[in-house]
Amino acid sequence: MDVDTRLLRCFVAVAEEGNLTRAAQRLFVSQPALTKQVRQLELRLGVELFTRSRAGMALTEAGQALAARAPALLAAFDRAARETKGAASRAARVLRAGFLASAANEATQDIVARFRSVRPGWRVEMRQATWSDPTAGLADGEADVALLRLPFPGQHAWRVRVLLTEPRWVAMPAAHPLAARARVAFHELLDEPFVAAPPETGAWRDYWLATDERDGRPPRVGATTDQPDDWLQAIANGYGIALAPASAARFYTRPGVVYRPVTGVTPSEVAVAWPPDADTDPIIRDFVHCCREATTHSDSTPSEAPEASKPGRDQGLSARPPQTDTCL
Repeated sequence: MDVDTRLLRCFVAVAEEGNLTRAAQRLFVSQPALTKQVRQLELRLGVELFTRSRAGMALTEAGQALAARAPALLAAFDRAARETKGAASRAARVLRAGFLASAANEATQDIVARFRSVRPGWRVEMRQATWSDPTAGLADGEADVALLRLPFPGQHAWRVRVLLTEPRWVAMPAAHPLAARARVAFHELLDEPFVAAPPETGAWRDYWLATDERDGRPPRVGATTDQPDDWLQAIANGYGIALAPASAARFYTRPGVVYRPVTGVTPSEVAVAWPPDADTDPIIRDFVHCCREATTHSDSTPSEAPEASKPGRDQGLSARPPQTDTCL
């Protein structure tokens, strides 16, 4: 009997979370879609895998048997898929680097230049991901390594090294009453509608809504987008405001949108991430080293909102000594 690996992933997520809502967020899917996938797996196997109640999803004996083996099966499949795709790119001397919009900013060009110097004849293929994939291609094996922002869903499953920090600012319509301020306190924004990432992105969405800094007050969402252009348009049209990296004021300008520093929220972290089984890969090691070297020299920091007469004023990233959860 053939079983789609997607169905197994759905099963494992529900088994580990014990809750459909949390599992759906983890998988970046809607809850109805996840329920349908679990039921489809049960029909294919001809057994019930869960007992459903208001308390959550509890494994049956059959479900426990599958839960004991499914993670290892998926891990083996994922590794085989990554190695297959990686082998093809290695044969072409290409390193696939996923990234999210504004992840490493100016440092990206320096990273690529350093890598090409260390690995002559190799090419870094930069692949931009939408915000609906905060892992920037790592999760589905489309990237060998990724430049992204923390936190992202499933972060514990990857090797991660923090490269940079920068303040979070607020992007708002130019006509907003607070747009004339030099800086804004976050508590003044608690009742504002926000332009947010898709709900399926879980911790990523929560971080950019600053849910941890709201003292339990739920955010208002005025619009949902997963690409910078749509995000900017929603803000310009007055559907909401949004927290953003300070460097967005330079990289994502749009008539009708202004950026201001925000007090009362933690800074954003930029990191390089890679699969655990790539720890000994010399190509990945060299790329991570180049990331560390390039970002160590990116030491300007944004501190004030751009003056109205100087829309191009520099607001660069601040660097900090590299920290690591797991080192190469």
